Amino acid sequence: MDNEPIVLDNLSIGYGKKTVASNLSLSIRQGELTCLLGANGAGKSTLLRTLCGFQPKLDGCITIMGRQIEDMDNKELSHLVSVVLTDKPDTLNLSVRQLVALGRAPYTGFWGKCNDSDMAIVDEALSMVGINTLSERMIGTLSDGERQKTMIAKALAQQTSIIFLDEPTAFLDYPSKVDTLMLLKRICQKTEKTVFLSTHDVELALQIADRIWLMGDKGIATGTPKQLADSGQLQDFFDSDSLMFDEKNGIFKVI
Repeated sequence: MDNEPIVLDNLSIGYGKKTVASNLSLSIRQGELTCLLGANGAGKSTLLRTLCGFQPKLDGCITIMGRQIEDMDNKELSHLVSVVLTDKPDTLNLSVRQLVALGRAPYTGFWGKCNDSDMAIVDEALSMVGINTLSERMIGTLSDGERQKTMIAKALAQQTSIIFLDEPTAFLDYPSKVDTLMLLKRICQKTEKTVFLSTHDVELALQIADRIWLMGDKGIATGTPKQLADSGQLQDFFDSDSLMFDEKNGIFKVI
């Protein structure tokens, strides 16, 4: 469907001979912030890597913008999907603007030289993320939150319809976590891009995300935060006798 740029059909994922999850038939909607939640070892990273094309699926289909992922080469995929990984960039000797400009790589040809049009796109990405004043700062001087915004700007400079992020709030303090997720929410609202991310920040995801994917032993449950709360699936999210989900306030409480 036009408003579902990513469709999974009977997808099985894993590595080697190990199947992590199977029979996944789901879709990701355009213009929404979708957060993937799951306990450690549930398979979040495996799913995300498979959706990005970094590792092969075991079975089933992944369709991105109407095309099956295996029918696209890396260049074609890079025009549709940008990825922000957990790893910190090792290009500490670049300025913020230079690093964001690397997002233009799928379009700049063999020599990788940005023209004026490319740099205008870079500056627009810096402005959208709100880090114009950091453009000449070296990456090695940035805080974790500033560095994460730079990586998001790089993904925006790539001008893809879809952005995947792996644990984008992993190294951030609480205000920066909120700031980053709210930034991604605004990007969805302003640009109609599809943003899909994995996170362990459950309560923030429940407050900010448009849609949640809960990944567990029985597959993936999807819905709005309210739908998952009303169905009781959030209560079952943590296998613990010490936690309960407070539906009224949308938080987990220690009992």
